[in-house]
Amino acid sequence: MNGTLVTEFLILGFSEMPHLQVPLFLSFLCLYTAAISGNLLIMVTISASPALHTPMYFFLVNLAVVDILCTSTILPKLLDSMVGGRSISYGGCMAQLYFFTWSLGAELLLFSAMAYDRFVAICCPLHYSAWMGPRVCAFLAGIVWAISFTNTSVNTSLMLRLPFCSSNVIEHFFCEIPPLLKLSCAPTQLNEVMAFAADVFLAVGNFSVIILSYGFIVASILRIRSAEGKRRAFSTCSAHLIVVTMYYSTVIYTYIRPASSYSLNKDKVVSVIYTSVAPTLNPLIYTLRNKDVKAALRKLLSCC
Repeated sequence: MNGTLVTEFLILGFSEMPHLQVPLFLSFLCLYTAAISGNLLIMVTISASPALHTPMYFFLVNLAVVDILCTSTILPKLLDSMVGGRSISYGGCMAQLYFFTWSLGAELLLFSAMAYDRFVAICCPLHYSAWMGPRVCAFLAGIVWAISFTNTSVNTSLMLRLPFCSSNVIEHFFCEIPPLLKLSCAPTQLNEVMAFAADVFLAVGNFSVIILSYGFIVASILRIRSAEGKRRAFSTCSAHLIVVTMYYSTVIYTYIRPASSYSLNKDKVVSVIYTSVAPTLNPLIYTLRNKDVKAALRKLLSCC
């Protein structure tokens, strides 16, 4: 198949498990519904409550936007493919790759911005107002979106230059870099190097920043005299670190290897975590467990 003749791809999805199509469809539908409603609810609650107009919740609104972008890029087409619409146009595939990669990079960077915010709040409370003012928060958010935009533009542009001739069947449930590189009949070394470099910077680099920040945070928590204060602080840190570790480990696993080592079944399971599970859990872990958000949510619902 000549690369110039490829007008559409066929998404394999979970077709190798026909007996699980109905349970999988219902599961992904529930995940998508929960992710969209949960993140929208968080955005509305924070926007409507002046008490929550702080740097921490500012970054949470950005995270909610990223999660909505991610799930809306992947899950609607996945649900459609599970009821028969497995084909996706070449342009649609590249658009899906573009917006997914954008949301992925933004999420990784936002985790670091949120860790920095918590570091300043706990370790340098006297400087918090100066170091995390509105201009600083806007600047950090701008950096997050600009870097992730640059990353997705570079990687998508490199993908657009590749011809596809061996097959048009994507052994995945959406258009992602590793399975697409396997379909190219041209050398993909440059694409793999750029994807690896982006992963080292966005995933490994940001994860190191988060671990360093939490190292200082834990050291500060250990100096708290109240046992109850330590317990609450450690509870918040552990929940955040569990989600961050889960998210980063799956992304690193997917993108830090050569495309030739791509495995259909293993990689699909790993991808489900950062495309569906994490965006659904984020509102629960970062906001809905917070007593200030609960109070604002009750007040908002009482006015409806």
